[in-house]
Amino acid sequence: MPLKYDQRGVSASKDEVHAAIQHLDKGLYPNAFCKILPDIAAGDPHFCNLLHADTAGTKTSLAYLYWRETGDLSVWPGVAQDAIVMNLDDMACVGCTDNIMLSSTIGRNKKLVSGDVISAVIRGTSDFVENMQKHGVNIHLAGGETADVGDIVRTIDVGFTAFARMKRSDVIDSNIKPGDVVVGLASFGQATYEDSYNGGMGSNGLTAARHDVFEKSYATKYPESFDPSLPMEVVYTGKTKLTDMVEIGGGKTMSAGKLVLSPTRTYLPVLHAILAQYRGQISSIIHNSGGGQTKVLKFLNQARVVKDNLFPMPPLFRLIHGNSATDWREMYQVFNMGHRMEIYLPEHLAQNVVNISQSFGIDARVVGRVEKADYPTVRLQTPNGTFDYA
Repeated sequence: MPLKYDQRGVSASKDEVHAAIQHLDKGLYPNAFCKILPDIAAGDPHFCNLLHADTAGTKTSLAYLYWRETGDLSVWPGVAQDAIVMNLDDMACVGCTDNIMLSSTIGRNKKLVSGDVISAVIRGTSDFVENMQKHGVNIHLAGGETADVGDIVRTIDVGFTAFARMKRSDVIDSNIKPGDVVVGLASFGQATYEDSYNGGMGSNGLTAARHDVFEKSYATKYPESFDPSLPMEVVYTGKTKLTDMVEIGGGKTMSAGKLVLSPTRTYLPVLHAILAQYRGQISSIIHNSGGGQTKVLKFLNQARVVKDNLFPMPPLFRLIHGNSATDWREMYQVFNMGHRMEIYLPEHLAQNVVNISQSFGIDARVVGRVEKADYPTVRLQTPNGTFDYA
C-alpha cells in the first residue's frame, strides 16, 4: 500500500528527485550533508564555498489558511524563519554556523495575499537575523526578489538561498562509525532564544499534517489552499478546527493551528557552541528533515543506527496521529517525532553535548547508537513498535 504522504503528491524519501540528480557532481565531500564547492569566490585551496537553497514548503498553505480564517498576521514571520532555517541548519551539519549571506525569493498570488503579509514575512526575516546575532551567529541579508506570479503560485511561496565561505579544515564530512552514539536535540519545548512554546513541526510533513489534522470544511472555504487534482478523500480529513485548543503540558494550551505552525527551530546557537569545543571530534550531524527519523540512511555505509531511547512523543505528533491513525512506521518516516537534529560522536563526549544543548533550554539525550552491519539500516525501537528501514 502506498504511503498516505505519497497519495497527496509528495514524498518523504524524494526518490524521484534523487534519481534525477544522481549524475550531478557531488562536490568536494560526496558524503557531506550538503554540497560543498571549491572556493570559487576567491580561489583559495584552503577554503570552500556553500550555496544552498530551500523553501518553507507547503507550510505557507497552512499559514494562509490560518490567516484567512482568523485575520492573525503573527504567523507569517515564522514562515520566513521556516525557509531560512531549512537552509542554515542543513549548512550547520557540515560545520558552517557563522558569516552566512541570505537572499530571498517570494512569489505570491496578489489577488489573495495582501501586502501586509509580505511585510510580515520580511519583518520576520530581519527579526530572525537580529536574534541570531545576539547569540554570536552572523547572518547578512543580501536582498532578494518578490514577484506577483498568480498564474503559477496558488497562494504564496517563500524561499531563501544561502551562501557561505569556510575553511576546508572546519568541514564536517559525515563519517558515522560503529561505536558512535547518537545525541538527539529536542524539536519541541521553548529554547532560550524562542518567544514561545515550539510544537516541533519543522518544515517537513506539512502536507500530511495539514490534511490529516484539519477538518473538511476548509476545503470548501479555501479551495486555493490545496492541489485541485488531489482526490477529495485525502483533502482535510481531520476532526480539528484551526482554533481548537490543544494541551501542551504544564496546564498550558495552544491553538491547533499555531501548534502546527510553530516556526522551524534553528539549532544554530547550540551547534555554534558545540563546534567551538568539539568540531574535530564529531563524526556527523544529521538534520532530520525529509525522511524524518530515517534521514541518516543516506549517510551510512556498513553501519546500523539503533534508536531505542527516543523522546516521549510531543503533543503535536499525538495530535496528528489521533486525527489520522497513520501507520506508526510511516509517522516516523515523515515526521521528526520529537528531535530534529542528531549528533554522532564518541560516547565519552555525549554528556558534554547534552549539557550545552540544555543550557539553551533545549532538552537533549542519547537516543541511540551505531553498530556494524553489512548494509545501511535504521532500527527504531519505540513504544509503538520496532521498525526497520533500509
